[in-house]
Amino acid sequence: MSTTSSNGLLLTSMSGRHDDMEAGSARTDHSDHEELEHDPDDPFDLDNTKNASAASLRRWRQAALVLNASRRFRYTLDLNKEEHYENRRRMIRAHAQVIRAALLFKLAGEQQIGAFGSSSSTTPATSTGNFDIDLEKLVSMTRNQNMSNLQQLGGVKGVAEKLKSNLEQGIEEDEKEVTDRKNAFGSNTYPKKKGKSFYMFLWEAWQDLTLIILIIAAVTSLALGIKTEGLKEGWLDGGSIAFAVLLVIMVTAVSDYRQSLQFQNLNDEKRNIQLEVMRGGRTVKISIYDVVVGDVIPLRIGDQVPADGVLISGHSLAIDESSMTGESKIVNKDQKSPFLMSGCKVADGVGSMLVTGVGINTEWGLLMASISEDTGEETPLQVRLNGLATFIGIVGLTVALVVLVALLVRYFTGTSQDSNGATQFIKGTTSISDIVDDCVKIFTIAVTIVVVAVPEGLPLAVTLTLAYSMRKMMADKALVRRLSACETMGSATTICSDKTGTLTLNQMTVVETYAGGSKMDVADNPSGLHPKLVALISEGVAQNTTGNIFHPKDGGEVEISGSPTEKAILSWAYKLGMKFDTIRSESAIIHAFPFNSEKKRGGVAVLRGDSEVFIHWKGAAEIVLACCTQFMDSNGTLQPIDDQKEFFRLAIDAMAKNSLRCVAIACRTQELNKVPKEQEDLDKWDLPEDELTLLAIVGIKDPCRPGVREAVRICTSAGVKVRMVTGDNLQTAKAIALECGILSSDTEAVEPTIIEGKVFRTEVAKESSDIIILDDNFASVVKVVRWGRSVYANIQKFIQFQLTVNVAALIINVVAAMSSGDVPLKAVQLLWVNLIMDTLGALALATEPPTDHLMHRTPVGRREPLITNIMWRNLLVQSLYQVAVLLVLNFAGLSVLGLKQDSDHAHAVEVKNTMIFNAFVMCQIFNEFNARKPDEMNVFSGVTKNPLFIAIVGVTFVLQILIVTFLGEFAHTVPLSWQLWLASIVIGLVSWPLAVVGKLIPVPKTPMSIYFKKPFRKYKASRSA
Repeated sequence: MSTTSSNGLLLTSMSGRHDDMEAGSARTDHSDHEELEHDPDDPFDLDNTKNASAASLRRWRQAALVLNASRRFRYTLDLNKEEHYENRRRMIRAHAQVIRAALLFKLAGEQQIGAFGSSSSTTPATSTGNFDIDLEKLVSMTRNQNMSNLQQLGGVKGVAEKLKSNLEQGIEEDEKEVTDRKNAFGSNTYPKKKGKSFYMFLWEAWQDLTLIILIIAAVTSLALGIKTEGLKEGWLDGGSIAFAVLLVIMVTAVSDYRQSLQFQNLNDEKRNIQLEVMRGGRTVKISIYDVVVGDVIPLRIGDQVPADGVLISGHSLAIDESSMTGESKIVNKDQKSPFLMSGCKVADGVGSMLVTGVGINTEWGLLMASISEDTGEETPLQVRLNGLATFIGIVGLTVALVVLVALLVRYFTGTSQDSNGATQFIKGTTSISDIVDDCVKIFTIAVTIVVVAVPEGLPLAVTLTLAYSMRKMMADKALVRRLSACETMGSATTICSDKTGTLTLNQMTVVETYAGGSKMDVADNPSGLHPKLVALISEGVAQNTTGNIFHPKDGGEVEISGSPTEKAILSWAYKLGMKFDTIRSESAIIHAFPFNSEKKRGGVAVLRGDSEVFIHWKGAAEIVLACCTQFMDSNGTLQPIDDQKEFFRLAIDAMAKNSLRCVAIACRTQELNKVPKEQEDLDKWDLPEDELTLLAIVGIKDPCRPGVREAVRICTSAGVKVRMVTGDNLQTAKAIALECGILSSDTEAVEPTIIEGKVFRTEVAKESSDIIILDDNFASVVKVVRWGRSVYANIQKFIQFQLTVNVAALIINVVAAMSSGDVPLKAVQLLWVNLIMDTLGALALATEPPTDHLMHRTPVGRREPLITNIMWRNLLVQSLYQVAVLLVLNFAGLSVLGLKQDSDHAHAVEVKNTMIFNAFVMCQIFNEFNARKPDEMNVFSGVTKNPLFIAIVGVTFVLQILIVTFLGEFAHTVPLSWQLWLASIVIGLVSWPLAVVGKLIPVPKTPMSIYFKKPFRKYKASRSA
């Protein structure tokens, strides 16, 4: 899997196996590696969820053990919604006019009653104002792609005149102008459907099967209790369980609702694309929401078409319309097919468009308005955690069943006793209501064990940590568009980075120039050049560019826009005396070959007057030089280049070794009768690129970014290889790579370290990317890698913490149930433990910030076990300690705690059970610190950087005091003396030195999962043989 960024970063995970991260090193044995290959029989073994088939996604959902499907699958891809989205798209394509009319009617009604809600940013058209074209006619023409209507209006030029827009300069850069257009033609927004209310999250939290069973059991217990013991005493058992369940539902709903709001904010950030438009003759950056009808928008490879429109001009422009048509076909756009649809992507070429429809007046806007929130997505880690949760859940269900059977057998055989030591069931004596009441209590305990054992919150913890990471990554100048990309960063083994603007400062300037056959003393001083040569250079630069030069009306400093290379060359030519606007008005481009990263050059055919055609080329110096047969000297005379070619080659090499990007400018004349006359033939015409005249070679300097060398060093030490992808001269690439630390010496500058050939199409990275580095700084990539690794590490911390609680709680209840017919941890207490472990534990551990320690390890492999050997060691050490302490307290607690002398045996038993509950919770509170650092001795390092962790631990401790001290009958506890409180804290405190001792125990390199899987694989192999 890979993820790219707008600056040309390509981050790839090539790991079949790598050392583990937060949980220590993995094995290196090759035979073990084979054991971790893809298992086709495992529904949870998905390499890539981004392009996974619907069948494989359904398969793992069906295999998962789920108690609350609406909550568990909330942040996974909604397959039904995906189907609905596709059906809706087809319907809109067929019935756009009717749907738009209905939506406009609805919006008008909402505005009238003043209840526009979240859609208030959507401005429907109110009138056509001072414009000479009707909105409906404009929308109809674009939607139906009606060429005859366009021609009746005078083509794109006629439409622009009616919209009072200039095809070259765009609309006026004036706030009133923009407002008038929004009022006349609508805004480029659509009414968003309101997100789920808090009550919906409450309802979803309520859907948990075990909680429903517990409520039913609580109601039954409540009714029986009131009937047998009266209201005053009888409500306690049933009422306490019901209240505890309602508390769990409330806390779960609050946590999920807050998480939903976070995702809503992140989605708003993702949709707010920034783009360039022409306004008042200058290129300005605006939000996609601020695009209005009449805007002139330049289009380049990778751009999203922000609104409906008509092509003004384009060269080799190809559009991917699959998002609207559903057909994976690239459509070429020209004057015969000039209509552009909002939401599509530019696949190739360049061009400019006139906006004719925005917002709900486009099919894309109608589609966005008709669907609700994102259909979601699942990540590979989420799928794996669902598999782990299913496995743990099956074990938990088995344990609960064993406990249920054991308790029922002991009850009906008369071997179980109540807190007073009396036999609970005596055949023929115990009343039916008492039997039902006791059975309900036994059943309640078994169901509560299922609640604790099935880690319903485990897969959701991924979403929690991803949401937290995405928010923090935004502050680190990284916009995450897909959740799975965060995980990918944790497994990335290679980062392929574009050079310009990422490794370098993106501040390009021409520092060396060869023109007129020699090196110029000053790179941008035209004094030594013939006017004819300067004129040809100026024409070549002005016409063969996607950039622009804007002269402010107030006479201020000129504004130069375009790509960094274009800006540098435009600035250089401007200083030579180039009159940009004059040149472009005196000659016209009749055909263009946009710059291509494969050919590394771009060209235009320019018609001067009615008779003279010049073809201008610009591109990689060594490639353009190879096409030249002559050059123009300082006197404006053409000279054969054969004798001078070696001089120019050496000049290019010298500049390249100084880390300069070398660009050559050349031209040739073309006889007019050899230029195709028909537009169709002209579109297919290949610009001549032989017998060129060399005009100039420029060396462009772009200094390395400060901090890049250190960032590359950190990546290398973290096991992540950094590769530079550039279309530059090989010598330039070597020089920059050495400067940035990607190459340590010239001896490394050989294959396969350096590969020449077709380069990555980094232009399309911007819109196809999963993570966008907003500041184009390679140092930000290191932060993103840290966050990616942090996601995986935090999940492992949570797994270790949760499994420790699971193992200890299950063992203590099973052993106690089998031996004494009673369980020390009651239903309400287990629900509180579940709250600590599931919701609060996830919040505390899933939001741990990344540390430098994460970058001292190699990437984690895709199929590395989630529970590593180091985690198994930590988990077993802590859970065995907890089980040992709790069993001692359970069976010898009366003696150990000095309660045998208590005359009230029932009270002594209650104190003992309260002590077990209190000690168990203290162990979890202190073990939460151990879970923060599974493989570090100092578990407190950086704890102050996570105030949420401290707050949750503090709140848990305070609530435990309140539960034990004040909620006695409700929680089946009694107040403890300060000595017992101290003993409880000491029992929990022992887990800290125990963790240190445990970390001294060596672990094998081969993952434990290998030993678990081998018998199953051998069995499968024997069955299939």
